[in-house]
Amino acid sequence: MDSKMIILKTDEEIEFMREANRLVGMTLGEISRHIKPGVTTLQLDRIAEEFIRDHGAIPTFLGYGGFPNSICTSVNENIVHGIPNNIPLRDGDIVSVDCGTQLRGFCGDSAYTFCVGEVDDKVKELLRVTKESLYKGIEQAQEDKRIGDIGFTIQSYCESKGYSVVRELVGHGIGRQMHEAPEVPNYGRRGTGPLIKNGMCIAIEPMINMGGKKVVFENDGWTVRTKDRKPSAHFEHTIAIRNGKADILSTFEFITEIN
Repeated sequence: MDSKMIILKTDEEIEFMREANRLVGMTLGEISRHIKPGVTTLQLDRIAEEFIRDHGAIPTFLGYGGFPNSICTSVNENIVHGIPNNIPLRDGDIVSVDCGTQLRGFCGDSAYTFCVGEVDDKVKELLRVTKESLYKGIEQAQEDKRIGDIGFTIQSYCESKGYSVVRELVGHGIGRQMHEAPEVPNYGRRGTGPLIKNGMCIAIEPMINMGGKKVVFENDGWTVRTKDRKPSAHFEHTIAIRNGKADILSTFEFITEIN
């Protein structure tokens, strides 16, 4: 995308975005109450849609490019864009839940990978490192740095732990539209890509695989999974650049309160 298309937000607009993103965090918290063996991702989807609408917002994913549901639920080797279904979650699964809202004309977007019951320690470590890489990437989101600094940091940290970084899917700018410029890869070189400026709002979302980085796009037109069918983790925050550094607009606090 042409970096000239990046739309910088005013402080007032950023506060509207904070409201939309806080609601995403609240929705993920509500979903986390229900995640356990035997629950279906379609049940989680209904809970999310009802919760979002009850709070006066619209689920942005529903109908987006034809997507049939309000959240993306990606289990185990599915990386992102999984369509909720009637298959019960099993003990030991992991499920990434990606959620978006539109409130007062602005979008929120965040994702969290949950454990279902008792999860293998090696898989838990993948989740820990992926989540940590998100915050390391956010630390690089500073005025006068470049988008490549974020990806470089995420990539080098995750690869140093023996994991691989998905290339085909990236983070993105966000505002009145869910996907705006610039693209925010989870890999890259320092000092490359668009310049980070105050007022820039981006969604940073590491997608990290336990095995190789190769992916398969499934026939449903949405689901992306690891080629080797090893687990993948996904965490996402929406941030704004204010006073030269990252202000995290979304939140995991409602999840940690419950778990």
